[in-house]
Amino acid sequence: HKQAMSKDATKKQGAYGKIKTHKESKISQICRLDEVFSAVTLLYIKPLTSNLNSPQIQETFNQPDLEFCDEILGKVSRSFAAVIRQLPAELLVDVLIFYLVLRALDTVEDDMTAFESHEIKVGHLKAFHKTALGDSTWCMDGVGEGDERRLLQEFQKCHSVFAALRPESKGVILDITERMANGMAEFVDKDLGQGTVNVKEYNRYCHFVAGLVGEGLSRLFAASGLEKSSLGKELHLSDQMGLFLQKTNIIRDYLEDYVDGRAFWPQSVWKKYSKTGDLGYFAQDGDANKAAALQCLNELVTDALELVPDCLKYLSNLECTEVYRFCAIPQVMAIATLDKCFNNPDVFTGVVKIRKGLSCKLILNTNDMTGVHGTFFSFAKSIAARANPTDPSYKRTMKACGVIQELTAQAGAAAAAGISGSRTTALCVFIVSGLYLSERYLAAAVFAGLMLYLVAFPVIFGNAADAGGQQLQSARDMEKSKKE
Repeated sequence: HKQAMSKDATKKQGAYGKIKTHKESKISQICRLDEVFSAVTLLYIKPLTSNLNSPQIQETFNQPDLEFCDEILGKVSRSFAAVIRQLPAELLVDVLIFYLVLRALDTVEDDMTAFESHEIKVGHLKAFHKTALGDSTWCMDGVGEGDERRLLQEFQKCHSVFAALRPESKGVILDITERMANGMAEFVDKDLGQGTVNVKEYNRYCHFVAGLVGEGLSRLFAASGLEKSSLGKELHLSDQMGLFLQKTNIIRDYLEDYVDGRAFWPQSVWKKYSKTGDLGYFAQDGDANKAAALQCLNELVTDALELVPDCLKYLSNLECTEVYRFCAIPQVMAIATLDKCFNNPDVFTGVVKIRKGLSCKLILNTNDMTGVHGTFFSFAKSIAARANPTDPSYKRTMKACGVIQELTAQAGAAAAAGISGSRTTALCVFIVSGLYLSERYLAAAVFAGLMLYLVAFPVIFGNAADAGGQQLQSARDMEKSKKE
């Protein structure tokens, strides 16, 4: 499939980047000291370390081709690049190539204009595992935008690295690619301008594009020897992990997908709330529209929250720290995004995103089950506190949040007790925060930092740290007694 390269390399496919992104002001962001400190820590003090330069990887793969794969990964991935690079050497490249292969396939699926007919597009999708992974010279031009287009144009370099993987990993990637492509092909002929027909079809689509990714990753983890072989057979929990992430993205991307003419909100849900029978009803102005839109949104958020217990169960089965972090970071980002979306009218006027500082904080706290449970407890509590008793899905929402809080209660209490601070940290954070804005705010930031250094932090955090330490020790004693 050949076309002349003519599109801007900075562009993204579809409506991505063309819809307003709702962001908090810089002032609002720097006022959150813990998040600013987390950002500084993750960027400069304790960044995620890449293992791509390990001798095992250097000796196994063609370096120029691997360098391309790493570079393009950073360009096409908005969230996964860093967590992939921190994986152990015996797994890192397998997951990196798995991601790029599926991203290339997804680019073919997403392009709504490159193919002359649905039949031609379906043919490319169904043959992808044979062409892209079976022919070392294969590439595709004229499909996708920007870096996704470049990934397809230079796919031979990905194939070179793929060919050097161990046979077990290549078998997993081939199998998942074929099954995902067939699933995507099933939806090419469907009219998705008004979303999927019902929750069953919604779940089916999410299974093909995300649940299968979860299965493939579990099988790669097991094949690497870093996780138990039984994990590769944990199909249901692997599927639920993928569905949780995909449903979160679909909820957040309502307007982008609607503008693209390829939406996924299930009609059996949203038609209960749309007076016009059109999915675009929720993006219209008006108090009645807003109320109905939020009720629909909250039902879909609740539907996603009901997947959390299985996600937490899956995470509890992992043994390798880096694999755990790789799996858990997207999950905590998802629950944070659902919290941001819940009852938020901004979903219908643009794209809502969690603060970068919050993302950094979540990454730093995602090292073990206690940190992850604390995060889920906090956001479930936040959602429950904002649930409206007049909302049709109120009882279901409260039940879902209650289950999550019950599963994570002990870690939630420990996290709440862990509030502490230091005067020196407060001062440094405010100075750095001033630099984040501009020089004219620096004096104010230093003054505020000094006030906290001298007055506020000793009073506020001194007592909190003492009380928190006692509660945390109590939680640890309880955990110790259970193990004994």
